Amino acid sequence: MTTSGTAKVTLPADNQVQIVREFNAPARLVWKAWTTPELVKRWWSGERGEVTSVEVDLRVGGRWRNAMIADGGFEVAFHGEYREIVPHERIVSTEVFEGMPGAESLNTLTLTEHEGRTTLTVLAEYPNKETRDGHLESGMEGGMQEALDRLEQVAVSLA
Repeated sequence: MTTSGTAKVTLPADNQVQIVREFNAPARLVWKAWTTPELVKRWWSGERGEVTSVEVDLRVGGRWRNAMIADGGFEVAFHGEYREIVPHERIVSTEVFEGMPGAESLNTLTLTEHEGRTTLTVLAEYPNKETRDGHLESGMEGGMQEALDRLEQVAVSLA
């Protein structure tokens, strides 16, 4: 059974957003779906367009970039750099929305498995409250819920 639309978004501090969601899949499969370009292409856009490019250089100092053509016909792209990687457990990376290049966040992804289910936690830290609030007001939560629903479907399909 999947857990559609169940990511919880909280604001632990004035410059932070935390996303927590449980997946009906082991951590190794959630990791694989999160870090394998061919698999990221299947979930990253949610229901909002088509992924056109996924680049993953999964090593400390390596870069990543995801791009899609949204349903409105415009490109949406993010990129960043990996700062810390613990396979199947943790990724620390930067994230920049290319439409707002000065609004970089530092994202810490943590995967915790219990009895074959995985809790994914992402803590995004922004330079200030205004940048965080701008990100929240962009409509990110709806797209994120859709993308994480698809991520779970991809991870479950790998079992």
